[in-house]
Amino acid sequence: MPAETKKLRVEIRPRPAREDPPWVRRLAIAATLAIVALLIVIPVVNVFSEALADGIGAYWANLTRDDDTLHAIKLTFTVLPFALVLNVLFGVAAAYAISRFEFPGRAVLTALIDLPFSVSPVVTGLMFVLIFGLQGYLGPALRDDGHALLAYPVALLLVAVLAVAYAIVRPRNRRARRGLWKLHPALVVAGGGAAVFALAVAAQRALGVWPSGKSLEVIFAVPGLILVTSFVTAPFVARELIPVMDAIGPEEELAAVSLGASGWQMFWHVTLPNVKWGLVYGVILCTARAMGEFGAAYVVSGHIAGQTDTMPLRIEKLFQEYNLPGSFAVASLLTLVALATLVVKARLGREQARRAKGTP
Repeated sequence: MPAETKKLRVEIRPRPAREDPPWVRRLAIAATLAIVALLIVIPVVNVFSEALADGIGAYWANLTRDDDTLHAIKLTFTVLPFALVLNVLFGVAAAYAISRFEFPGRAVLTALIDLPFSVSPVVTGLMFVLIFGLQGYLGPALRDDGHALLAYPVALLLVAVLAVAYAIVRPRNRRARRGLWKLHPALVVAGGGAAVFALAVAAQRALGVWPSGKSLEVIFAVPGLILVTSFVTAPFVARELIPVMDAIGPEEELAAVSLGASGWQMFWHVTLPNVKWGLVYGVILCTARAMGEFGAAYVVSGHIAGQTDTMPLRIEKLFQEYNLPGSFAVASLLTLVALATLVVKARLGREQARRAKGTP
């Protein structure tokens, strides 16, 4: 007689959700608020209190009556637009290439984008000094008539830009190609490259872009500040756009191309509107980082008052001269810009969340 088997019924009862004890939540909130107050709120309040210690009149005088301070403010807002333009161009191109194409060296390019995050700003400044300094690799090419050699790499760079631009703008649909668009890309690049190369050499030798006997100054000059600022802020735009482009995918772009859109139309009407919020975030972060750069700018600028001092460098120099009201006045201006960027970023974040929910 077969043994009777008993079926065991196992009831899985969901355990009630457990919350942390109230004292744990309160302790975590209190610790967070204490750290924020100690590291952020108190220093910011102290900056403005020290800057306004002698009144509004003295504060305004510290910003406007010192010629070196005025020059530092103007120089900062001169370097900033160049760095932003370079980073937007690089960030959009790098993000589009990484998210839309598979090519050898893709992983290396992705890693190199993060390089400025891991390299000390002081080391960055030293690298540019070793490259463009008088004893650097390109130093002899920048002195006197030797910098005529720069016409050749500049021409090659322009040829590369021309090739990329032609590949993007050229209509994908053969029926839409008319006039110059019917030419093979190699012919267009070769002809345009020869013209650009001839213009670069002519501008150097005939038009006197850099006068004879005068060196092209990079180190201890504005070009050096633009280069190092662009380098330390290079990852921000690209790092904001890469995940956005990966999440969106190429489906809408492929649909636009299949309907006859050219590369430029696809980019302007499909790609750019889809990534505009990421681009804005990258520009905001790049602006805040560029204005506060100190280490690389200190090495490359030479710290020359009234010539190559930016706002962070001017703050340090005023502090070393025991001009605390002037130092805190310039620091408060930088702080105001940082707070403004945070406010803009927060408002854009709310706007993006509202649009994502579909609320008017």
